[in-house]
Amino acid sequence: MRRIRSVKRSVRFPVSSTLLRRLALASIIANVAIVVTGGAVRLTASGLGCPTWPRCTDDSYTTTAEMGVHGVIEFGNRLLTFAVGIIALAVVVAVLAHRPRRRGLLPLAVGVLFGIPAQAVIGGITVLTNLNPWVVGLHFLASMAVIAAAYALWRRIKEPDGPAAPTVPAPLRTLAWITTAVSASVLVVGTWVTGSGPHAGDHGAARNGLDPAAISQVHADGVFLLIGLSVALYFAFRAVGAERAARAAAVLIAVELGQGVIGFVQYFTHLPGVLVGAHMLGSCLVLLATLGVLWATRERLPATPEAPAAPAAQRVVAAA
Repeated sequence: MRRIRSVKRSVRFPVSSTLLRRLALASIIANVAIVVTGGAVRLTASGLGCPTWPRCTDDSYTTTAEMGVHGVIEFGNRLLTFAVGIIALAVVVAVLAHRPRRRGLLPLAVGVLFGIPAQAVIGGITVLTNLNPWVVGLHFLASMAVIAAAYALWRRIKEPDGPAAPTVPAPLRTLAWITTAVSASVLVVGTWVTGSGPHAGDHGAARNGLDPAAISQVHADGVFLLIGLSVALYFAFRAVGAERAARAAAVLIAVELGQGVIGFVQYFTHLPGVLVGAHMLGSCLVLLATLGVLWATRERLPATPEAPAAPAAQRVVAAA
């Protein structure tokens, strides 16, 4: 009787799949938002608004009047990290409370949770290195990794627990993975472009020494390749009747074209802050749309129930 009561208490407030999925979506949105607000810190030259880390100043964990508006902006972004972490923690708790327990969800949820402080530490290193452009780029890419993990969790919640089965031929799965790799490389080169440009996060911060025009051309070439691969995926998916994958590829193409327009306009208008911020948001959307294509090339089948163990007497007869 005591054991039954303890079990009932443990599942008294089970978390539904709908609530769990909403929390996971909130985690994606929060992680995208902190990328945008982090961009605002850099675009307002507030990267050293708090000149040290983990404190804001040598004597205070919070911003002071002497730090001015730049201190408020930088410290405000640091506070948002706690909000994003709280959401990630809520997702972990919800995964643990969800019934029935789902294998594969907890590692992803924990990965997102621990990825946030790891990303914050890299952010602290950027401050301690006076906004070294290579570390700033790593900070952005760490956020992309957390967003990817949060997206994987969000998609995994809705899937059954059986094995994954392809929905398109193997060559198209390979092409989708190649497209994903090119998308990731475009993000990496984009950080090099940023590190060569004028928005350093502080007027005294160093640049990476790359020629802005040359590295921007490399970035643009990667974008052209990515769009070409995405268009090829769309028509290939249509040819084999994979409509779900074709729709995902169409979304990716639309996001890429929008991001490309912003990129070209910002380049030829000398990188106004508003467009640079929009381009950072677009980078997150390109990543999510790319992952959407990858997920559309496979589906999980319902889990096969395990056969109950045969009674001992039957096992003896079978052995005989």
